Amino acid sequence: MRKLLGGIFSTEMGFDVQFARNGVEALKTIKVFRPDVVTLDIHMPGMDGLECLDRIMLEYPCPVVMVSSLTEEGAEETLRALEIGAVDFVAKPGGAISLGIDDLAPLLIEKVSVAATVRIRRSRRLAERVRLATSPVTHSKPTGVVSFGNTLAKKVKSARGIVLVGASTGGPPALDAVLTNLPAEFDWPVVVAQHMPASFTGPLARRLDKICPMKVTEVTRQTNLEPGNIYVAKGDADIIVSFRGGSLVVMAAPADGNFPWHPSVDRLVQSAMRHVPATDLVGVLMTGMGNDGATAMTELHVAGGHTIAEAEETAVVWGMPGELVRMNGATEIKRLDQIGQSIKDRLK
Repeated sequence: MRKLLGGIFSTEMGFDVQFARNGVEALKTIKVFRPDVVTLDIHMPGMDGLECLDRIMLEYPCPVVMVSSLTEEGAEETLRALEIGAVDFVAKPGGAISLGIDDLAPLLIEKVSVAATVRIRRSRRLAERVRLATSPVTHSKPTGVVSFGNTLAKKVKSARGIVLVGASTGGPPALDAVLTNLPAEFDWPVVVAQHMPASFTGPLARRLDKICPMKVTEVTRQTNLEPGNIYVAKGDADIIVSFRGGSLVVMAAPADGNFPWHPSVDRLVQSAMRHVPATDLVGVLMTGMGNDGATAMTELHVAGGHTIAEAEETAVVWGMPGELVRMNGATEIKRLDQIGQSIKDRLK
């Protein structure tokens, strides 16, 4: 893998690359070389990638891009790495590594180049650690069942409005910060489009479900939208809002080639606007490279919807929210720690 990555960077101008065989050697090299970016595998002999990343963030804070397996275990470890402080990740090619190089190379170059522009603020990382350490590990969820005499009936409330959240690079920790601030009895459902591979969004949803007061599920089939629930789009596909059987529903849809990123934030917002009045929609666009979501949320803002862009000072990459601001489509610009409260205030 080191040889493969080195070969990719050697074909591009402007990269000076050093190699390390394990975590201990990496820390020694980083101390002397002072790289702009580190690519880091999770599985290494001796000190593994997570322990090495933890040390990097505390001793030599710099942008780190994880090189991760697409397995479920790899996804959970990668989410932990993003929580510790990694900026982004790329998936290792499956099967014969040499056969996947054509897909890996442009993505790796793009993500490392973007990571090189990220400023790692030690104070913010420490603040995130404190927040995660003091947050409840699990929350009891409402059962949604009420008793009528000897009869049990499921208590289902139809959704009136929807909160639509989009994120990409740096998104998982940002979702932690925002969604853990929403109470279990939150009046509207929340739909999340986070750019990720399909094998990562299930573990992401399960992890969020453990730390959020609201119930969190990955959308793999047509599902009724209900208050008090967070719906995470399945990776490598799109997620759309529709109206079926008298109720608002959310469903996975094959990735639409007209949209460059998936799950597409633009497509999610556009679908919601076809079935819900703009005044009953709140759009939240957070950290991520590119401009996914900016066009549709600007349309939502113009139509009378409420849109929130994450402020540059807290975004890992101010691409998506920055584009929303540049298009004059943001009703509010809020720091990450303010977004949850801003959503609650809007519903009041």
